[in-house]
Amino acid sequence: MPRYKLLIEYDGTRYSGWQVQQGARTIQGALIAAARDAFGDVGEFTGSGRTDAGVHALAQVAHVDLRENRPLDRLVYGFNDNLPADINVVAVAPVDRRFHARHDAAGRSYTYQISTRRTAFGKPFVWWVKDTLNVGAMRRAALAAPGMHDYRDFTDMLPDEGSMSVLVESLEIAEHGDLILIRVRASHFLRKMVRRIVGTLVEIGRGDLPVDAIAGALEQPGLVPMNNTAPPSGLFLDQVIYRGERYHAALVPALQIGDPLRQ
Repeated sequence: MPRYKLLIEYDGTRYSGWQVQQGARTIQGALIAAARDAFGDVGEFTGSGRTDAGVHALAQVAHVDLRENRPLDRLVYGFNDNLPADINVVAVAPVDRRFHARHDAAGRSYTYQISTRRTAFGKPFVWWVKDTLNVGAMRRAALAAPGMHDYRDFTDMLPDEGSMSVLVESLEIAEHGDLILIRVRASHFLRKMVRRIVGTLVEIGRGDLPVDAIAGALEQPGLVPMNNTAPPSGLFLDQVIYRGERYHAALVPALQIGDPLRQ
């Protein structure tokens, strides 16, 4: 069976995450169903990682094994003609049978969007935080994150589920109009890790946690769980990179939320 690499975008609002689950609507499940409807037999279908319920993706990567070779444009049309409107296959490319979307990924990037104002249009794609946030304090707190650290205090995973060590390349914070953007890039992520980092940063920005809260949790893991979890609505998987690829440089909104009319 030939193997193809897929680039996928989706609005995760209506879904119980990426991974197929019995009795639940999932992104992977919808893609497998679309592939079967369009192409018949489907072999292995694996994503670069599992996004949580309600989390979105601008650039999820997956690989799929199909029964026979087909023109790439027919593959894109075949998927999208059978997918709901909130899931879209952006591109398809043939790859070697040894390519694995998850095991071969060298890094992953997530962007979180916090809105500083109520929005009529962007609610599914932001976390509206009513309180004024000290972005400077949040940036100082974020300096502790890069490097190899034990992130057990930022996940609901148990130690016997695997290693809690994660190599974080960067944790950046930028202001863009009415949005505060938080981008985390790492080798991989633990379950709810990004959302708990964001939740902790927001508590620091509010003044309810000290600036050194993240540093303390990483220096002495297991003492104080960071249980403040940001909602999934603002989180986007924005890039997955493979050997020889680089991350995009600019930190920009995952989706631009329209500004109000200004005089």
